[in-house]
Amino acid sequence: MTTKATSKTTLGKILKIKKGGKILAKHGVPCLSCPMASMEIDKLEIGKVCKMYGLNLKEILKDLNGK
Repeated sequence: MTTKATSKTTLGKILKIKKGGKILAKHGVPCLSCPMASMEIDKLEIGKVCKMYGLNLKEILKDLNGK
């Protein structure tokens, strides 16, 4: 990813990153298979998704940003 993923990065942008989908799946992000989410994938921010589902945003961002 040329820019750093943040809590405001949308799932749509993350899915365009090489291995982005695998990283989200590894952390149990449920939105990947949700039909409703697929319609709003470019609006859903990873920070809000993590808060809704109790996921570890810090760890997800660390993996996405290669740290």
